[in-house]
Amino acid sequence: MPDVSIVIPVYNEEGILREAVTELVDGFEIVRNALDAPDLTFEVIIAENGSSDGTAALAAHLAEERTEVRTFSLGEPNYGKALRRGILEATGTWVICEEIDLCDLDFHRRALEHLRHGDCDMVVGSKAMKGASDERPLFRRAATRVINGMLRVALDFRGTDTHGLKAFHRQRLLPIVEQCVIDRDLFASELVIRAGLAKLHVMEIPIRLHEKRPPAINLVKRVPNVLRGIAKMTYVIRFGGKP
Repeated sequence: MPDVSIVIPVYNEEGILREAVTELVDGFEIVRNALDAPDLTFEVIIAENGSSDGTAALAAHLAEERTEVRTFSLGEPNYGKALRRGILEATGTWVICEEIDLCDLDFHRRALEHLRHGDCDMVVGSKAMKGASDERPLFRRAATRVINGMLRVALDFRGTDTHGLKAFHRQRLLPIVEQCVIDRDLFASELVIRAGLAKLHVMEIPIRLHEKRPPAINLVKRVPNVLRGIAKMTYVIRFGGKP
């Protein structure tokens, strides 16, 4: 079994998938060297979900070409459901949840350094904390802060970010993953919030966010699902309701 499982949900990413996965696989040697861990093994799980282009076929080809890569297709566009399944199928001691348009090897290095030393149970790459650099358009940066503000009010969230890069000790987080009931955009938020409520040690580290392409799904179209997801998550977590 590998030491590290890197889970990447993808949707209509035919244009950048090969380059991103190649960069990730080839670049992991840099992470090994930085950690002084030449024997550190890894796998990359491409969690394809409902693409209408050639992403699924390309992911299958990459899995055939690269022994470190495997993939599955979910059959519906659902980021959170794909990420959850990828985590459950992962076999590594540590799991890194990546974004195909980021593939941030420096985050891998820093997160694994903390996890391997036992400093925490989960590392969240924050694009909103002091020291972070968020190069996205102003509208998207503002949306992140609005959502985080809603999570603070509704669920007493104490951090600065929930969505995006994160890494964790798989066995310690599995019970939390299995408790999560929200899919789509807010699965990642529920995972981080539930981990904090369970008194696991969640550490935030600042990241530099520079996306390789515009978002695959228009932000405005995501707003209704996000609002419904926050309401549902609040009902389930705060009041013990059924999803």
